[in-house]
Amino acid sequence: MSYEIFFLVFVKDILKQFAYSLIKPEPKEIQMQPSPFLGELIGTMVLILLGNGVVANVVLKKTKGENAGWIVITAGWAFAVMFGVFTANIFGSSAAHLNPAVTVGFAVLQNDYSLVASFIPAQLIGAFLGAILVWLQYYPHWDATEDPGSKLACFATGPAIKSPGANFMSEFIATVVLIVGLAGISFSGTVDPTKGGIPAGVAPYLVGMLVWSIGLSLGGTTGYAINPVRDLGPRLAYSILPISKKGSSDWTYAWVPIAGPIAGAILAGLIMRSFSA
Repeated sequence: MSYEIFFLVFVKDILKQFAYSLIKPEPKEIQMQPSPFLGELIGTMVLILLGNGVVANVVLKKTKGENAGWIVITAGWAFAVMFGVFTANIFGSSAAHLNPAVTVGFAVLQNDYSLVASFIPAQLIGAFLGAILVWLQYYPHWDATEDPGSKLACFATGPAIKSPGANFMSEFIATVVLIVGLAGISFSGTVDPTKGGIPAGVAPYLVGMLVWSIGLSLGGTTGYAINPVRDLGPRLAYSILPISKKGSSDWTYAWVPIAGPIAGAILAGLIMRSFSA
């Protein structure tokens, strides 16, 4: 008898839940005030938190990911870019540049510079804040890590072989590939009107794959900044944060990951504009 009573109570609860599901109101769609500035800021913050976060996980001592290697770093950065783009979108930036080189490159391509003045400051602030979050996330591990170079690597890029001209060229070439690749993703399906474009929501995955490819193929020389604020914002944070036993911020190299990507973006924009109708 007790089993029969239990079964009846169970069935009653199931029917009650089913009836409630039929009459309960539909959940309201989340409405957010679009803010391209905020979208760029928070999207870039997420980009740096996850991107520099994977570097910290690999190079700092006593982490679960210690010595996981270059493949993990490049994959982590690819996912960081992907989720940074999604985050920027939901907070109001449909463009989701997260990178002054992208902003400048597309400004040159489209001959429209209206986004430059607002996007770049947002990106720099977001990169700075993202770096601070990485510091907080790995707080005990800074003291456990003796090598100052490893600590700086969790914030800023550095060359495998220091040669300013060659390092500049590496960043320049990688950024040209980035901008051309992004343009190909952005304008896919628009050259031939009979072909459809990329479905909504797919583009961030392709952007992540593009950055992953650049990291695997071209990133071993300089750490592939390909983004001025990805280096400058965290380098600024590193210079002021109270990190245990840290070394120099290496400002003598800092111009390379700024000038190289901007120059590459300008050239890529000019090349594509010369071929556009």
